Amino acid sequence: MIRHSYLETLARNKNTPERRAQLIADVFGPVGDIEHPRQLHLGSTFCRQQHLSLPEFTWWIRKTGEEPTLHRKQWEYFYVGQSLWDEGMLKPGRRGLVFGVGQEPLPSLFASFGCEILATDQAETAAQNQGWVATREHSSSCTRLNERGLCDPALFAHNVRFRAVDMNAIPEDLGEQFDFCWSTCCFEHLGSLEHGMRFVEASLATLRPGGVAVHTTEFNFTSNIFTAESSGLSLYRRRDIERLARRLKERGFDVAPLDFSAAGGLADRLVDLPPYKDNIHLRLRILGYDCTSFGLLIRKPAP
Repeated sequence: MIRHSYLETLARNKNTPERRAQLIADVFGPVGDIEHPRQLHLGSTFCRQQHLSLPEFTWWIRKTGEEPTLHRKQWEYFYVGQSLWDEGMLKPGRRGLVFGVGQEPLPSLFASFGCEILATDQAETAAQNQGWVATREHSSSCTRLNERGLCDPALFAHNVRFRAVDMNAIPEDLGEQFDFCWSTCCFEHLGSLEHGMRFVEASLATLRPGGVAVHTTEFNFTSNIFTAESSGLSLYRRRDIERLARRLKERGFDVAPLDFSAAGGLADRLVDLPPYKDNIHLRLRILGYDCTSFGLLIRKPAP
């Protein structure tokens, strides 16, 4: 694994900007415009440079109003969007539910496709106590969810609603109301590894038969034995992901195949360290463990 000390050495080299620019060019390449994404069926997998090289990655990121960068947060947006696209969920008349929405662009983007979206986040007092408000990673209304102008304002007002929801206590009245639900790197903050797993299970109760859930989380690929677990942040290992998948399958849900195969790109071997200032941020050090984002795709059986 290439550590941050190596990045610092590169930073002192006068050729570093050119090397960085070349790496980015090599990853994204001469991407031509595509009208719509192809069916990719990524399965349940983790962030890797290989995905960023796909024209679909550039398509999704530009749809969010950004330009592609080597950042795992963009991968999460791509993974959620592409997975729901593959499952036929992003079309007029579909209803979606997002947990821990923060200020992400996906509700606005999905609303522009004609989907009705219920955006949820924890109550503002709790978010303030945990620091999410100060870092602009919390919403208490729809006000900031279309700041990028991804959706026509009138259509956004018609299609998007907001509600405060505790992810550890999903209201029963949301049961079987939605065609799809999603969250991006949220359930690792719910209190423990077990709390996060219970949330994923509970989120499936909000789906209609035939519905789809897509959730991303922090993935510790340094160790399958040791990890960090606390009330504020828990890092999921391969064994935890596999255990969750078994639990869901035992309850009759279909979990897309888990892909833990090695990633071989240069950006996959660069690990950013706090305060995370590097512009290659697919992998980062958290509490002593090298991590990235892992995505789970879960289907609720049709009757």
